[in-house]
Amino acid sequence: MLIENILLWAAALMFVSVVSSKLSERFAVPVLLLFLAIGMLAGSEGIGKIYFDNAQLAKSIGIVALIFIIFSGGLDTDWKDTKSIIWPGILLSTLGVLLTAIITGVFAVYILKFTLLQGLLLGSIVSSTDAAAVFAILRSKRISLKKSLKPLLEFESGSNDPMAVFLTLGFIGLLTVRNMNFASLVPRFVMDMGIGALVGFFMAKAIIFFVRNLKLDYGGLYPVVTISLVLFTYTIAVLLKGNGILAVYLAGLGLGQSEFSNKKMIAKFHDGLAWICQIAKFVTLGLLVYPSHIIPLIGAGLLLTVLLMVVARPLSVFLCLLPFKMGPREKSMIAWVGLRGSVPIILAIFPFTAGIPQADIYFNVVFFVVIASVFIQGTSIPLVSRLLKLDIPLAFKKNYPIEFEKTEGIDAELTDVIVPYNSTAVGKMIRDLNVPEKCLIMLISRDDKFIIPAGPTIIEGGDVLLVLANKKDLIKMQHSLGNLQNE
Repeated sequence: MLIENILLWAAALMFVSVVSSKLSERFAVPVLLLFLAIGMLAGSEGIGKIYFDNAQLAKSIGIVALIFIIFSGGLDTDWKDTKSIIWPGILLSTLGVLLTAIITGVFAVYILKFTLLQGLLLGSIVSSTDAAAVFAILRSKRISLKKSLKPLLEFESGSNDPMAVFLTLGFIGLLTVRNMNFASLVPRFVMDMGIGALVGFFMAKAIIFFVRNLKLDYGGLYPVVTISLVLFTYTIAVLLKGNGILAVYLAGLGLGQSEFSNKKMIAKFHDGLAWICQIAKFVTLGLLVYPSHIIPLIGAGLLLTVLLMVVARPLSVFLCLLPFKMGPREKSMIAWVGLRGSVPIILAIFPFTAGIPQADIYFNVVFFVVIASVFIQGTSIPLVSRLLKLDIPLAFKKNYPIEFEKTEGIDAELTDVIVPYNSTAVGKMIRDLNVPEKCLIMLISRDDKFIIPAGPTIIEGGDVLLVLANKKDLIKMQHSLGNLQNE
């Protein structure tokens, strides 16, 4: 195929995928399904007639895409919200994944007539969750989740992929390596997670050091540096026999909690790169599947999906959260939003490249389970959140024409402050307000318009003030306005 034809198809598939994301927002259809559908339509059994059956290439694309998606997820994680749920999150992303894999694997033995090891391999492949799809659906309906559910689900989905990868590779080893047994997985787990965590910790320090001290003349080179260091993080961990996915996630998490110049630009770049990777990954996986091969397995796949949703996932969630003060409604919500995502489909390619017998059955069953899980659970999440009374309106974030990037040495942040209609400040000029000396009103949002503040500017009820201040001065200003919402 000529390079021009390849570029044409790549451009067309990427453009159609981006446009289709608007349908996801409007109709609450998970974007994952749309990207996969585009790949299937472009494939050899679809209208595009693109023949693609290179499992090794699809696996490589999937791993590279996963590296940058996981890194971006760690970079976007808010540690202030996450630290309060760290222990239940760790239990769900390790023990929860293991329990889900075991329970699902036992079901697979009876449904697909697999051996126990084959069933456990299948259970491991479908054991991780994808909260990104959950929050995309909630955003489309302008709702969010109460209390600590959102950070818990975000942390679990970002950190449970390493465990799923470990279990998948471990059971592939048990099926293919002579004299390997279950006991050998224990020291392997300690080494895998331990080395991955250490590499992630030290590489986070290294990335922060280089971003702060390179002093590049061109700002556009900083994302190039982070790309190279993210790839270094993954490869160093793997070469040292550690978990590269865990290392990348922790590197992103560490970088996200630090302050440095160009942080917003780097975060936005990696967010865009993660979306490119999502599209490339889903479309590639869609191209790899043959719908005609899935049809004979629909019955088994549907039964396995239902058991995964109503038995394996809920049981693992309730057992893992027993030590924590969390009500049955919250636990039920966490159990229901355990959508399967793209990672299980990527892991389903591993049996092909490892030469596992019946590898096509693993791939086709997992592909169907992911589609069924996302369709059934994904479309019902808004309804379930309302029935459990755990939904809240999605917080509205206004986009301002100016940005502020917090760096080391600056103890201040840009914050929205709403002026109550009964505030004593209403009708006064800014110069007559009791504004702390180190508190600056940068902009005023009023009736969908922006006003540049000056001394004679009159304050009106309902104004949204964009204020630059440290926490202490911000609280003083809120007291003066009669607004304590951010205290």
